[in-house]
Amino acid sequence: MPITDWPSGERPRERLLAHGPAALSDAELLAIYLRVGVRGKSAVDLARDLLGRFSGELGQLAEASPEQLASCPGIGPAKAAQLKASFELARRALTQQMKQRDTLTSPAQVRDWLRLTLARRPQEVFIALWLDAQNRLLLAEELFTGSLTATTVYPREIVKKALTHNAASVVFAHNHPSGLAEPSRADEMLTRDLKAALALVDVKLLDHFIVAGNATPLSLAERGLI
Repeated sequence: MPITDWPSGERPRERLLAHGPAALSDAELLAIYLRVGVRGKSAVDLARDLLGRFSGELGQLAEASPEQLASCPGIGPAKAAQLKASFELARRALTQQMKQRDTLTSPAQVRDWLRLTLARRPQEVFIALWLDAQNRLLLAEELFTGSLTATTVYPREIVKKALTHNAASVVFAHNHPSGLAEPSRADEMLTRDLKAALALVDVKLLDHFIVAGNATPLSLAERGLI
């Protein structure tokens, strides 16, 4: 049955307007974006099928390529492009908010941005959030990819970047494609080496997050490792 034939109180768009977006399921929110379904399936059915293709995880859906999205029945290139655009807008909106606010007063926002950016990357990626003296974001910069150790993440290069951006402090983050967020011994040693190198130029290392799957990004500072 098409959504237009549903009782008005059950239609996703009307429910959103009446109760706000938080009241809707992931499938219902996606259905509003997709607008229409296909023969024999409503937009909500189509949204459920789409989520099912990605294990029901929005993180996997956000990281899917346009080709992967377009291959899903009922999606096609146009809807795939719209979905990729919407996820990129979400990342950019969070980035702008971090540039306008004290990053330390909104740790949940930083974690949300990190999940959107790193959670589903297929290889390890090391990024830096360079901050000014008011802890506002200057630049989010992807620095290294691949297996991250002290031999592949060079403290000297990190220091040069910090000076180039005139940063007062920095938050590092990298992902674990394995899905396990626990820091390795190499993670701890790398963090220690970077903190010592940055201290020589008076740049403070505030935190180092490890992002893995849908779990809340792990903070090494909260673990007492910084």
